[in-house]
Amino acid sequence: MDRLDREILGILQQDARISYRDLGVRVGLSANATADRVRRMRREGVIRGFTTIVDPAADTAGGLVVFIDVTLRQDTTNEEFERQVAKLSGITEVVHVTGEHDYLVRARAADPAALDGLLRRMKREAGVAQSNTRIALRAATRPDRP
Repeated sequence: MDRLDREILGILQQDARISYRDLGVRVGLSANATADRVRRMRREGVIRGFTTIVDPAADTAGGLVVFIDVTLRQDTTNEEFERQVAKLSGITEVVHVTGEHDYLVRARAADPAALDGLLRRMKREAGVAQSNTRIALRAATRPDRP
């Protein structure tokens, strides 16, 4: 990756729907050259996909958004945890982190009872020894804005 690739990525992270023509104008390339670079980065796995960011306030049926600090049982490998937790409904992000805990899990649950069920399944099926859960009250910043 060079400077232009990084510049293209930065713009796409702000607006993934920008046309190749407009993107090219912003980085000083033709639409075709810009499209070629984006296709190459997709092919090489630099760009893994495109997504839609929904304002949590607009999603009234979304239930609770929670952040779960997870410590694994000693007999559970990272690979096994990641494989098992990916099967659980409601998990939206799993991040291996440094510090006191092994992972930070972001999830959605319809209500406290559904959250309790998710936590029980994580302990039973994914090798979680301990968890610490925080409920998101509101988003102070939005990921689609720097």
